[in-house]
Amino acid sequence: MAATFNVNAEAGLKKLDGYLLSRSYISGYQASKDDLAVYSEFSVAPPSTCTNVARWYNHIDALLKLSGVTAPGQGVKVLSSVVPETSTTDVAEAAEERAAKAKASTKKKESGKSSVLLDVKPWDDETDMVKLEEAVRSIKMEGLLWGASKLMPVGYGIKKLQIMMTIIDDLVSVDTLIEDHLCVEPANEYIQSCDIVAFNKI
Repeated sequence: MAATFNVNAEAGLKKLDGYLLSRSYISGYQASKDDLAVYSEFSVAPPSTCTNVARWYNHIDALLKLSGVTAPGQGVKVLSSVVPETSTTDVAEAAEERAAKAKASTKKKESGKSSVLLDVKPWDDETDMVKLEEAVRSIKMEGLLWGASKLMPVGYGIKKLQIMMTIIDDLVSVDTLIEDHLCVEPANEYIQSCDIVAFNKI
């Protein structure tokens, strides 16, 4: 059974500080329910003068936050109520599992990407193509990344802008981009129409 400490009394706090001088945790070599039990006794963070207690407290506090616990008192009680008495649950292990799930979720969300080649046509041969490209690249959307571009001759002295873009499928609709951003004011001062030349999944 782990040692007990009255952390609300100065003598108990000093006793705990001495106990943690050569230890990282209350018992064993990883965070356990014993650490949670002592942590829950603190109504406020320990003073920095108790160096070892402050170090231990901040470490346990960080592990709990990584595990999704934000209210120390209530969170610890909830965790304690679902942990069997014989368990030596590692708080850090729970935090790592949560982080792994979050990483997997983010990867899944961003996995659907496409490479799109657009033809952007001006009104006539007097259209300022530099301004036209600036109007295109000025459009910023989450999940949209503009790439390389070049001017291609169309005929009668008219050139079109051919530009690459990479999109995250769940966040960007090419049709919406064209209809609601490229072919409306102020971009349509330079842009007459847009066509999708190529659309490839990445």
